[in-house]
Amino acid sequence: MPPLDVVVSAWQVDWIALLMIGASGVLYALGLRAAAARGRRWPLWRTLAFYLLGLGSLTVLTCGFPGVYSTQLRWAFTLKISLLLFVVPLLIGLGKPISLARAALPPRGITRLNGALAHPVVRFVSNSMAAPLLGLALFSTFLTPAFYTLRADPLAEALLTVGVPLLGLLMALPIIEEADFQRSSAYITLEIVFVFIELLIDAVPGILLRLNGQVLDHVMTTQSSLLWFPGPLRDQQLAGDFLWFICEIVDLPLIILMFMRFSRSDKREARSFDDLTDQQLDELNEQHLRGGG
Repeated sequence: MPPLDVVVSAWQVDWIALLMIGASGVLYALGLRAAAARGRRWPLWRTLAFYLLGLGSLTVLTCGFPGVYSTQLRWAFTLKISLLLFVVPLLIGLGKPISLARAALPPRGITRLNGALAHPVVRFVSNSMAAPLLGLALFSTFLTPAFYTLRADPLAEALLTVGVPLLGLLMALPIIEEADFQRSSAYITLEIVFVFIELLIDAVPGILLRLNGQVLDHVMTTQSSLLWFPGPLRDQQLAGDFLWFICEIVDLPLIILMFMRFSRSDKREARSFDDLTDQQLDELNEQHLRGGG
């Protein structure tokens, strides 16, 4: 593993990442300003979480040590991509950007936002039963020669820098911003069952990287003469260790959040039934019986 001074001092300018970070920071600041103009006070801790934890972690991963050495080290690249997919979106989501947009936008803007959230592509990718499969498909490429292309090709790196956090947000926001992605409690139950299955499946690429006795991307040369650089096989094994560990650990808070989401959805549905009159309940039962017949 690298010495601490190397980890602390390794920095680069990733223009794609900085443009994305800058644009996100400006849009959030404009949202805060517009919300304040409408008399909506936004919690300070959410603002700090968005900028310091969310955008801060994104900056460290893309411009710090993982970004600097992602081309040369498989494990640095794996650490970068897995955290961009699983951790950074959760930290950005603490700032509740969609809720802030609702507080800042005029009625016409909110209508457009609702239309964007209701788009079939957004609904599909934000589905907790579909989104993890996209992550599994991404990590499965680490078991092929494409692993080297993803690390070394500048275009692939730029696409991953932008696309992976966006995919992670679409996976995380339905759980954090549940008001904009409301599901029935029965549907959420199916999602929880699927996440338990996915908890086992998404560890497979990491396990295969760790236990395989040959270098799967077929790049047998070490791209540095630094003494702390691992050999190709050991580098691959470290990448598997990180991927395996991160995939398993991050699923736990997601499952906890989904159970909390299920509890709130169940209470919301119970209140909706309590608000019905006896006549409305009788009509609902008749409709159910007619549908079952």
